[in-house]
Amino acid sequence: MAHQWRGVVEEYRERLPVADGDPVVTLGEGGTPLVAAPALSARTGADVHLKVEGANPTGSFKDRGMTVAMSKVAATPTELVVCASTGNTSASAAAYAVRAGLRCAVVLPAGKIAAGKLAQAIVHGATLVAVDGNFDDCLRIVRELADRYPAALVNSVNPYRLQGQKTAAFEVVDALGDAPDIHVLPVGNAGNISAYWLGYNEYAGRTTAASLPGTGADLPPVATRTPRMWGVQADGAAPLVKGVAVEHPETVATAIRIGNPASWDLAEAARTDSGGRIDAVTDAQILAAQALLAAEVGVFVEPASAASVAGLLQAAELGRVPAGAQVVCTVTGNGLKDTATALGQADVEPAVIAPTLGAAVAALGL
Repeated sequence: MAHQWRGVVEEYRERLPVADGDPVVTLGEGGTPLVAAPALSARTGADVHLKVEGANPTGSFKDRGMTVAMSKVAATPTELVVCASTGNTSASAAAYAVRAGLRCAVVLPAGKIAAGKLAQAIVHGATLVAVDGNFDDCLRIVRELADRYPAALVNSVNPYRLQGQKTAAFEVVDALGDAPDIHVLPVGNAGNISAYWLGYNEYAGRTTAASLPGTGADLPPVATRTPRMWGVQADGAAPLVKGVAVEHPETVATAIRIGNPASWDLAEAARTDSGGRIDAVTDAQILAAQALLAAEVGVFVEPASAASVAGLLQAAELGRVPAGAQVVCTVTGNGLKDTATALGQADVEPAVIAPTLGAAVAALGL
């Protein structure tokens, strides 16, 4: 009988800081596909796979961290969770709050959220507060809110979020049999690259400063190595590349439009300790990678997700991808989150024909 996926807490409980008495708030997240990408392999000379995180319940990788964070909140008397968001966190927090029976408040930058993500937060009943500012302003507000009022913060500054997100690295190793040579991720608030590095280190029998007590340190190693971690930022929101916070970040990739990442130090440590790199790509490169993934790989992602692929393609053009290297690119969110950007100026109204076979044959040029 095939194994039925149980969500990341039950699949990796021995490696997560979830006590036996904690309620498990889950929507069956994790277990996402690792998809071979021959079109990318041909372009880069490497063996490229995509970790398709848009297959999570709310359509992004955020669900991995949210199940752990929300389970820990549900074990306390707290009745309200809060987050700042560029979209995906709000969708995930709202959905998991419903599952946990908690109230959810989302603080977001006015006019900067893709419609699909905003719709998710709305339909799940979250209270939305729009701020005349950017994501960094929103994060400052919710951190202060959680410090002074009875509300739990579920952004990635909550350490339980990264603990949940590290499970994606476990799944990559489980699928491949070992860690890849290189793992490429989009970088916005920088929690995900930090979480993957944590996961790879734990699976290789190592520990990091980000580890919480009792989370896998005494378990036997599964991987024999760790990958080089490559992060990719959008050129208009690339503080880690430029070495200074970006006051007014701008990019078509709204999910990584962040000028002062909360996990800055952890991301730099992941880059340095792994012998990796963090680069920037233009919006044009991001949109080209998004279109390539849809047309040649069969995977539809939101713009921020395509940053990892754009970064890999750029590295290949510069001769930085070793021939035959095993590479995994995380694509973080489903393309349905932001259809307006993907469609651009495309005409979405097909030609109308008469209801006859002949008309269909003519239209198809058969």
